[in-house]
Amino acid sequence: MRMGKASLRKYIAEGIGTFALVFVGCGSAVIAGEYIGFLGISFAFGLTVLAMVYAIGHISGCHINPAITIAMFFSGKIKTKDTLFYIIFQCAGAILAAGILLLIATGQADYSLEADGLGQNGYGGQSPAGYSLLACFVAEVVLTALFLMVIFGSTSSKAPEGFAGLSIGFSLVLIHLIGIPITGTSVNPARSLGPALLVGGEAIIQLWLFWLAPIIGGILAAIIWKYMFD
Repeated sequence: MRMGKASLRKYIAEGIGTFALVFVGCGSAVIAGEYIGFLGISFAFGLTVLAMVYAIGHISGCHINPAITIAMFFSGKIKTKDTLFYIIFQCAGAILAAGILLLIATGQADYSLEADGLGQNGYGGQSPAGYSLLACFVAEVVLTALFLMVIFGSTSSKAPEGFAGLSIGFSLVLIHLIGIPITGTSVNPARSLGPALLVGGEAIIQLWLFWLAPIIGGILAAIIWKYMFD
């Protein structure tokens, strides 16, 4: 499978964008969580996406999320090869970010990977507020679908130009405000993958939900947008 220079630029941009999201978003929880709380963590995720939209949006579209990439594929906005490589580079960026975050976190004597984690997602006993598997699954599907609806609407040719980053970034802030107590908020399989691989144990066992539910939510949004609003 040949890869041109333009394509490689897009894939690397996706890796960098996903790296930034995981490093800053999860880092805000692991390193600064006790100081900034859920509100600060929500803004860390949302503002990172906002910044990345303007930084790499003109290069790759700034998906930085496999659920978004798959939704765009289902809506006919991205080709099969690009879909595959976007997801590969997104996951690589997330894993690298989690690794560097762990390296930094272990610089504090009181840090424990087992006790403090890396901002991984979870349900049941691993849910921040103890929500059930079903509740977490439904939340991730619905929140991802809402997020994709904002993305489709904000990037529509009929939307005001230049404001997509603001609506997408702040919608992610709102999603985290409700989602953090439930699952820690994924709505992004790559964001969940990076921390889970390094934390191990239950984080990996529960990872399936944070791939399946966001992908379902993204596809639902793509179908709704394509047949009702596009």
